[in-house]
Amino acid sequence: MALKHKGKIALITGANKGIGFEVARQLGAEDITVLLGARNSHLGEIAEAKLKANGIDTHFIELDVTKPETITKAAEEIRVQHGKLDILVNNAGVLVKGDGPPSVADPEAVRQALEVNFFGVLSVTQAMLPLVRNAPSGRIVMVSSGLGSLTWNADPNWPFAGFKSLGYNGSKAILNMLTVQLAWELRDTTIKVNTVNPGYTATDMNGNSGTQTVEEGAEETVRQCLVPDDAPTGGFYQTGGVVPW
Repeated sequence: MALKHKGKIALITGANKGIGFEVARQLGAEDITVLLGARNSHLGEIAEAKLKANGIDTHFIELDVTKPETITKAAEEIRVQHGKLDILVNNAGVLVKGDGPPSVADPEAVRQALEVNFFGVLSVTQAMLPLVRNAPSGRIVMVSSGLGSLTWNADPNWPFAGFKSLGYNGSKAILNMLTVQLAWELRDTTIKVNTVNPGYTATDMNGNSGTQTVEEGAEETVRQCLVPDDAPTGGFYQTGGVVPW
């Protein structure tokens, strides 16, 4: 099965830890060459070494989604070395201190959340899109959150209804809009653009309080990276089904 994907190139942002690292590991196990995007060179190189020790073809690439110069440089490196990008996983994200419900959220914290979780994704996607177009069947996966679902946020009985961080939830909601609009724009191509809710996964972001393992949290993202050409595009998915917008 792994040989089916040999020769593919994948870039994952924020891939030195958590879900991003696990997505890199699972894609690497499919014989995909993994470009491990991270803003911290030291941590990125440590993550690269761990994956290489497991026989995965992986290469650290410096990429800070809030610094346009690193995005431009990364895109040029990929163009020169590979000429294409089969899979782009926009995984990097933050939960900012001071974020909270609309009445008390620090506007600067909200701006920071949007800067990373939306504007950073937009910048990376625009820079990498020409390379994704060069691939036979490109895949763009946005790692969002159920907290970005307007339907779920409006449901008082939803288990996470009490978590109302305007910046984080709002940034994921606008990320979902990016998915819908980009998928429509690319509807006549072989590129698939989909959004994923990983679920409540134990990571540094939540103090490892999540109820899922990183392996479980990465599962749907990996599946969307590898969907066939006749798969849907412009959807919001989680393990086991569709998420309401």
